[in-house]
Amino acid sequence: MSLHSPLNDVTERTQLTSNNQFELMLFRLGQAPDSDRRELFGINVFKVREIMVMPTITAMFNAPPNVMGVANIRGQIIPVIDLPAVVGCTPLRGHGILLVTEYARTTQAFAVEEVDEIVRLDWSRVLAAEGNGGNLVTSIAKIDGDADTSRLVQVLDVEQILRNVMPSACADITAEDVGDAIRLPPGAFILAADDSPVARMMIEQGLGAMGVNHVMTKTGQEAWERLQAIETEAQAEGKTARDKVAVVLTDLEMPVMDGFTLTRNIKQDPRFRDIPVVIHSSLTGTTNEAHVQSVGADAYVAKFEASELADALRKVIRN
Repeated sequence: MSLHSPLNDVTERTQLTSNNQFELMLFRLGQAPDSDRRELFGINVFKVREIMVMPTITAMFNAPPNVMGVANIRGQIIPVIDLPAVVGCTPLRGHGILLVTEYARTTQAFAVEEVDEIVRLDWSRVLAAEGNGGNLVTSIAKIDGDADTSRLVQVLDVEQILRNVMPSACADITAEDVGDAIRLPPGAFILAADDSPVARMMIEQGLGAMGVNHVMTKTGQEAWERLQAIETEAQAEGKTARDKVAVVLTDLEMPVMDGFTLTRNIKQDPRFRDIPVVIHSSLTGTTNEAHVQSVGADAYVAKFEASELADALRKVIRN
């Protein structure tokens, strides 16, 4: 069956992101390690192209661990990742469902035990998970409000999972990948925001290869608070935030405050609206790119195209 969601309607998608909201697909992977519980996991609906009953999987010789093989889906050969095995769960009911996902201009499928439902959430009900669990989870969503009895959903770090399962697809970034060094105004830096540890590592690696100073934050809210603090410091020096922040580089999916809201806050605030904003996201596709422009971003780059990111940064800095 194909995924049908209210977000297939562009107008409703725009309305959701304008209100710091998103839709989360909930699924189960089986019995958790050392427990008899079947925990809930989640993935942003934006990333899911299709949900289908498990098709025939062709095992591939010498495939990486946790890659079940490939599936022929509408003429496209797609690698299938055993998601329960990746997180250490035991699917007592088998691998019943395949989630076909689009991520950073690549297509891959995740085998799961079953899909539960799709819920609409405000990003403020999604809390960063760092320090509270393993490195495969970026955040924890409270899907029944703030009550103590609210169900908790673990939002998986797709970047980290793909890097673990298929490390050859995530090569280190070098100066040769990004071209000539980028020159920022004296004393200026790039303010970056991303909730995924592996994404932050790759961003820092890329910016380092470009030769630019940067400050890294973990959420849109943290970046917004840091930007206001920078403005206060700049005023004390007789400067503005624009003198210190050459570019804001932000992910879209982040707990507490997403990249759409961060961008809108920057562009609607007279203190910051002249600072270029580059969105760097795995949520690719023409609809997302068009909406990025509608909130005022100066550029949109898919993860992790280091050369394209370098070109985008050069362009907005030059302009």
